[in-house]
Amino acid sequence: MSSLGRSSALIAAGTLASRVTGLLRSVVLVSVIGGAYTAAGDAFTNANQLPNNIYMVISTGILTAVLVPQIVKWSARDDGGGSHISKLMTLGAVLLVGVTLVAMALAWPLLWIYSSRFTPDQLALGVLFAYWCLPQIFFYGMFALLGETLNARGVYGPYAWAPIVNNVVSIAGFLVLLGLAGGDQVHVADWQLADGAWNLPKIAALGGVATLGIVAQTAVLVVFWRRTGLSIRPDFRWRGIGLRAVGRLAGWTFLMMLVGQVLSAYQQTLLSTASGSGPASTSWFNAWLVFMLPYSVIVLSIGTPYFTRLSGHAAAGRDDDVRADIGRAVRTLGVLCVLAAAAVIVAAEPAARIFNNSREDALSVAPVLIGFLVGLVPLAVQFVVQRTFYAYGDTRTPFWFTVFQAVVAAALATLSALVFSSDELLPYLAAAIALGQSLSSLAQVVLASWLLRRRLGPVGMGASMAALARFALAALPAAAAGYGVYLLSGGAAGWMLAEKIPAVLGCLVIGAVVAVVYVIALAVLRAPELKAITQLVRGRLRG
Repeated sequence: MSSLGRSSALIAAGTLASRVTGLLRSVVLVSVIGGAYTAAGDAFTNANQLPNNIYMVISTGILTAVLVPQIVKWSARDDGGGSHISKLMTLGAVLLVGVTLVAMALAWPLLWIYSSRFTPDQLALGVLFAYWCLPQIFFYGMFALLGETLNARGVYGPYAWAPIVNNVVSIAGFLVLLGLAGGDQVHVADWQLADGAWNLPKIAALGGVATLGIVAQTAVLVVFWRRTGLSIRPDFRWRGIGLRAVGRLAGWTFLMMLVGQVLSAYQQTLLSTASGSGPASTSWFNAWLVFMLPYSVIVLSIGTPYFTRLSGHAAAGRDDDVRADIGRAVRTLGVLCVLAAAAVIVAAEPAARIFNNSREDALSVAPVLIGFLVGLVPLAVQFVVQRTFYAYGDTRTPFWFTVFQAVVAAALATLSALVFSSDELLPYLAAAIALGQSLSSLAQVVLASWLLRRRLGPVGMGASMAALARFALAALPAAAAGYGVYLLSGGAAGWMLAEKIPAVLGCLVIGAVVAVVYVIALAVLRAPELKAITQLVRGRLRG
């Protein structure tokens, strides 16, 4: 098994385990805060999402775009880059402490940006949750900084596996809270005392458990740091490590973050209109979590080692190797992502039932999940294209096609809010905005691919698109077979939506049927990618 294959297998296994335990975490959390129609749950979700938003910027923005290539270069130094990385860690910790303190001081306006259409009591509850959740910023940031450094040094496992610790700690804490609460906490008043005052210990317990899990997963990376072979120490002498050049690159990713946050805030503001009346923030992020399971296991596990190798080829000026990496990555990701999208779309209702407390809630949330899944394949291609620009030290071009995507997504979200504004249609607002997000990703990848071709010349995207069309053709009978199984089980009134455990079994049955028929269809079409993916799967199993 190649080094790339071993790395991908390690990341895939860890990512799968962390995502599965993350799903279990959300299942337990839904039992505490409620599912599709939970006003209190939406308040907690938006509060807990504030540090997550910053983490997403750090992990997929500045660190991935800028620092991973820099760390790869530093590793060629005589000391393995230890002195520069010590300065980087010190600077990162100082900045994260500052950002965390500022965010806590601005908790109310920060939450209001995402939740301006909440009721006053719902917003007040969210702010109280935010005070306990915002310290996660520091630990999320350090987790990303340590993890990306481990990846750049070729130590892939801990970063993929550490979130399991977070999930286990959170599940245990939420189960204790569920036992003490004795049932769903759906209404804002459930978090108040008899005299109307807020139940601060209860609020602190939920927010504290969520933060404790992040602290635990960061501590895991500290334990594994010795595998890098580097010894770091606090070093405040930041001059001489190329911060000016890094800053120029990071400036574009910071602007990209602002664009993403503005879009997210706008979408969440529109969603807050539906809070308590239909799927809103809690359902949105639970659907996103299900969507991220195939994305993380397939795209991140395979794509991350590709990015590291692609960065090395780009740094050495081997453009032909970069083009070859792009084609292989797109086709490898595509054949698996098409399968995942078909399977989960067919199983959307059972999948939604896992994260909701009733059959009716699951039926209302399933369209949100389907809306996200439409964008799975475009996002996979986008991952490859965007990181190719990053490998060449170009963060400006990704900023501009991200602006384009945000404009399209915002326009579609606005249209959705206008069309689905009535009481009868409000329960479909989240699904419409999710679909708009996916369509904007499709538009973005078209533009980004064209810009990449202008930079590198032909990168074989035409052949890759033909392969994706072949995969989609094979997915049609596979999806039909899977949906037939769902209908035979009784459909929306059947056993798959009766309880959460039958819903899990239903997803497994549908997924297995879709996978088998998909492989047969690829064989009938004589898709050359089938042999490659079979070898990849066999290698993963051996690994």
